[in-house]
Amino acid sequence: MDGVHGQIKDSFRSISSPARGLFKDNGSRFIACAYPVETEAEVREIVDSLKKEYHDARHHCYAYRLGYTGDRFRANDDGEPSGSAGRPILGQIDSSGLSDILIVVVRYFGGIKLGIPGLIRAYRTSSADAIANSEIVEKVAVKRFRLSFGYMNMNDVMKLVKEFDLTPENQDFGMSCTMDVAVRLSCADVFADRIGKVEGCSVSEV
Repeated sequence: MDGVHGQIKDSFRSISSPARGLFKDNGSRFIACAYPVETEAEVREIVDSLKKEYHDARHHCYAYRLGYTGDRFRANDDGEPSGSAGRPILGQIDSSGLSDILIVVVRYFGGIKLGIPGLIRAYRTSSADAIANSEIVEKVAVKRFRLSFGYMNMNDVMKLVKEFDLTPENQDFGMSCTMDVAVRLSCADVFADRIGKVEGCSVSEV
């Protein structure tokens, strides 16, 4: 599946679970830790926890890219020469076509300076190793809607929910009914239009 429907790209590649990579050069150790993430808050939490776990390391450099369009990203050198750490990490993320991913490379200094070319190679290679050890998965971007409708209109609503192969969440059925659904982005406008035409049903984004 190419994730393109009506010219909207809504699928992308990410990793399913944390993975690690390693590179050694002249006594320095570069431990690359890759994580699936979706928010900057998750990034901060993971980076802070790794700084505590590897508190005796010299550097904790990282890069991330977020979202189905990959438009949120950052590269951090954490004291290494500018462009020698974060950018090579981000370069590996991009060359693998990944998003919703954070890679933190923890460096233990071995006493011998590697020079900028050596650092670039080390951060690039350790990051590539972490990605190679990851399980790559396809993720689909979604838009979430809350549906509110009368009990008498439930059949019409559920018919559309089934047609679009949706999984209802947070269902509350009484005299008035509500449920949340996550619709893949390429189908969201069509679904909102169709469900909005169901008598007695209102729809809002959540």
